Amino acid sequence: MCPTTNSRTFLATLALFATLTVPALAQEKFSFLTSWYAQAEHGGYYQAKATGRYAKAGLDVTLKMGGPQIHGIQLLAAGEVDAVMGYDLQVVQAIERGLPVVTVAATFQHDLQGLMTHDDVKSFADLKNKTILVSTSGRTTWWPWMVGKFGLREEQLQVYTFNLQPFFANPNVATSAYPSSEPYQAKLKNVPARFYLLAEAGYPPYGSTIVTTQKVLATKRQALQAFVNASMEGWRDYIQNPEPGNALIKADNPKMTDGQIAFGVEKLKELKVLDGGGTIPIGTMTEARWEATAKFLMSLGLVKPEVDWRKAFTLEFTKNLKSTLK
Repeated sequence: MCPTTNSRTFLATLALFATLTVPALAQEKFSFLTSWYAQAEHGGYYQAKATGRYAKAGLDVTLKMGGPQIHGIQLLAAGEVDAVMGYDLQVVQAIERGLPVVTVAATFQHDLQGLMTHDDVKSFADLKNKTILVSTSGRTTWWPWMVGKFGLREEQLQVYTFNLQPFFANPNVATSAYPSSEPYQAKLKNVPARFYLLAEAGYPPYGSTIVTTQKVLATKRQALQAFVNASMEGWRDYIQNPEPGNALIKADNPKMTDGQIAFGVEKLKELKVLDGGGTIPIGTMTEARWEATAKFLMSLGLVKPEVDWRKAFTLEFTKNLKSTLK
């Protein structure tokens, strides 16, 4: 028996009402705290947000800026954010303290920490009689490695307050530096300077890692994997066309200039830190590299020999990554 015209109209109305009242699937919220003010070294994350890669992956991502007074691991352990931009050394040291943190991906294949020197310094070996400005965090990470590697002395150290005037005023001073920051300031001042990446001398850690907690692993595993995947795709896109990401970087950090961002992007390309020059997917980590970092920490007494450094990372979230710059 065929339905009447009125009944067909009623059924159609019900169907339309159902489509209008069923809510769209909500995107899962995910928060990520960077290590510093927004800059080119964070570009892939801003790019993924600007171009909708996170949204396409089902995520509503909030990017939060770090800074000199913000302690990412503490905020992460307290559950204030889902993940932070971290550092291998601090994660292994956090494991020693019993914190349930774990690294799931590495943005850069080498840490971007370096030293900026005046033009007379031709190698790390020329630093033995220089005053070296080191940030508070650097005193318990890369500085002990430099002391052990090159025979530097504690009396050479002075605190780096992120003010470059002591460097500009004194040709006998070298300073902690990142490739897109201090060298750019020296360029603007027309001060001849050299930049030395510590990784070129064998400093083992990865750079700008994604660190989360065991709780997030247990409760947001799918969202975490989506965040890693979309972020690494964002990095590939950013190097190819950084404008979308740059707009968000400047919105978060209005002091960031176009010139400094462009300088930073060129340095990332030059140093080949994302994919080793196209040889490995962006985000990749290996157990061998983590072991090298752990051995360095133990050899200098920065962590106890019995620390289970394997708890500091998992390769689960990087094994299927495919994005490269080629």
